[in-house]
Amino acid sequence: MRRVLLVDDEARVLSALQRTLRPFLQEQDAEIEAFTDPEQALLRCAEVTFDIVMSDYRMPGLTGADFLQLVKGVQPQAVRLMLSASTEFAEVSHAINRAEVFRYVAKPWEGEELKKIFLQAFGRHDEAVRLRQPPALSAQELEARKLEREEPGITQVRRAPDGSIYLD
Repeated sequence: MRRVLLVDDEARVLSALQRTLRPFLQEQDAEIEAFTDPEQALLRCAEVTFDIVMSDYRMPGLTGADFLQLVKGVQPQAVRLMLSASTEFAEVSHAINRAEVFRYVAKPWEGEELKKIFLQAFGRHDEAVRLRQPPALSAQELEARKLEREEPGITQVRRAPDGSIYLD
């Protein structure tokens, strides 16, 4: 199951986001958690892994940029989205770069566009998880590692300058 975290200091905005996203996220087998307090949301990030974290930019106390930067430290694999009605693009773009935000979503959002952004974010998360997983070892590689643990050096081959193999 996928997990999405939404953070905005305005409960009305969180309700509207949930109404917009709930049908789409149910199709994606995703669960939504929403917080009006970024500090409580950060505590939740220490307990549960999220695929996507979306935060409002302007919040009292901990700003959205600061919150997302902290989330990046706790859950670097979480795809971070910034939501804002701010028109101060220089300030917002600096915050986006600092927290390595995947997408900026303007208020008011368009429902279909928001769904596309979330679909792209899920794709990015899945790709990041796939790239972090070590490649699967073949049966031969597993057997060679087992033999090497039992008899250190057994899989090593020493060759003479002419390419012949030394037998010890």
